[in-house]
Amino acid sequence: MPLFSRRLNPPLRDWKGRSVWILGASSGIGRATAEALHRQGARVIVSARDAGALQDFERGREGCLALPLDVTDAQAVAAAAQTVLTHTGGAPDLVLYCAGHYRPLRATEFDLAEMQRHLAVNYGGALHLLDAVLPMLLAVGKGHLALVGSVAGYRGLPMSLAYGPTKAALNNLAENLYLDLHSLGLGVSIINPGFVDTPLTAQNSFSMPALIGADEAAQHMLQGWAQGRFEMNFPRRFTRWMRLLRCLPDAWYFSAVRRITGS
Repeated sequence: MPLFSRRLNPPLRDWKGRSVWILGASSGIGRATAEALHRQGARVIVSARDAGALQDFERGREGCLALPLDVTDAQAVAAAAQTVLTHTGGAPDLVLYCAGHYRPLRATEFDLAEMQRHLAVNYGGALHLLDAVLPMLLAVGKGHLALVGSVAGYRGLPMSLAYGPTKAALNNLAENLYLDLHSLGLGVSIINPGFVDTPLTAQNSFSMPALIGADEAAQHMLQGWAQGRFEMNFPRRFTRWMRLLRCLPDAWYFSAVRRITGS
């Protein structure tokens, strides 16, 4: 098989009886993915700060568990991981970090507290999760870690001063995790969506090209896991152009972005 087409992860196709822990599952992509996986037969553990939304998901879904937590609290994440371990009788088959914070921000209105909030939720929370789950995954020698990034992490974009750098960090983190964990039997994937209709993107006042729904995003993710992919980016009609822009020389890139966005 050619190197460029080789599966980078063990395919995840049959979800019946598998256990999944999704952090950031109260709404948007996380909630849609939780619902899609449950329909496929998975036992889904959902976490977020919104306990009411989680309990609404758990209600009537056998084998599912609502586990409210704040990902910026390392002790809370560690305690939740122990509950997950007990609930699943071992390490979960998939751990998905979908927790996210977003506020449009430019350097001309620099807000340190907002920058730090993005860092704490989007990146710091992922580190808290890794600290809690890596030992249990390494102990059993199986499982899959998935991080939700964004095409905003590819290169700098207007209004993405706080958000983009945290998503760039997740992309780099996922690549390093893959290099260290693949040979030990663990799967790693990074999900880089374009514009998805969620409570976060509802804040945008600008036109969002190729906007898709959260349910469609979830289906792209399930397809990517079934194909054993490392990176998933969608919808391709938008993200292929974002990937091409990433390859442009700096002067061309800045000129193209200014022309496209009018910034």
